[in-house]
Amino acid sequence: MKELRAAVCHTFGEPLRIETVHLRAPGRGEVEVTLAACAICHSDITYIDGGWGGDLPAVYGHEAAGHVSRTGPGVTAHAEGDPVLVTLIRSCGTCAACASGRPTLCTAPPALPPVLALRDGRPVAQGLNCAAFAERVVVHASQLAPLPAAIPLDAASLLSCGVITGLGAAVNTAAIRPGEVVVVIGAGGVGLNAIQGARLAGAARIIAVDMTGEKLAAARDFGATDGVLATDPKPWAAAKRIAGRGADAVLVTVGAIPAYDAAPRYLAPGGRLVAVGMPHSGQRSAWEPVILAATGQRILGSFMGDTVLARDIPWISDLCGQGRLKLDALISGRWPLDEINAAIDDTRSGAARRNVIVF
Repeated sequence: MKELRAAVCHTFGEPLRIETVHLRAPGRGEVEVTLAACAICHSDITYIDGGWGGDLPAVYGHEAAGHVSRTGPGVTAHAEGDPVLVTLIRSCGTCAACASGRPTLCTAPPALPPVLALRDGRPVAQGLNCAAFAERVVVHASQLAPLPAAIPLDAASLLSCGVITGLGAAVNTAAIRPGEVVVVIGAGGVGLNAIQGARLAGAARIIAVDMTGEKLAAARDFGATDGVLATDPKPWAAAKRIAGRGADAVLVTVGAIPAYDAAPRYLAPGGRLVAVGMPHSGQRSAWEPVILAATGQRILGSFMGDTVLARDIPWISDLCGQGRLKLDALISGRWPLDEINAAIDDTRSGAARRNVIVF
């Protein structure tokens, strides 16, 4: 057992506590990673706030990067010292979902025995399969992807979730094609990456929708051709005036019910709505099925951008190296672990694209 510092959630809705916990050694098929950085995702905050339930005490954090510091038996793809990203995507590689190229939907992910414990021996839940609000993690080898040495690890941590979720929703799930009209609702961290994905896929028009002019200006920096304020009485009408028609794809990147309620109104006949942002459990949105049926529209869910790590991380990393994908510009602030609660509050306010905890 190793001692390390972590931000522990003991009660939903209360500040995290920085304390010393014990981390066990990696077992068969597992890898220990000494982290350099972990970004704060809104999914972490939803768990911290109790929006999706779960066991306590827990350590959250899942958007991380660092260096392999130890490998368990049977691990051959990673060696000590390798720079890697750490994701929540844990897959068996053999179930029907994995075999069909959708490891994000793995039906038989490997189960890890408890990884963390408090000083008194009580187990600590490994939130989002990672528990990366800590100096080190032990995860299954399927959760890692190698990183080029040229990408700084604080920026590389964003590839673990925010980038692949937004970019993958555009490229993998929505399968945007050259010349299409795309609407991205929400210009936060995930939304900006969806915009980058739509640009790389060749969309003719990329219309960002958000509550503030400041975020719409940022969206243009990342590739949006146009912006519409969500506070407009009929923002979908404004978007259609800009493009001359409805959208081929609408990506909802925020977990806000009003955004989901409005999203189908932006669509052209035959268009597709992609659900990316995740509201709290129990919250509901409503559409008129007759309209979807009569217009041939579709609703698709996108979890972690339908990413296949071995396929997608190499080309995304290469885009970063070429300067064709903005990465460092996504970071709003870098914070030490001791200031994680302030970083969470800043993220919760909606002001940040991504705040990163650096170790």
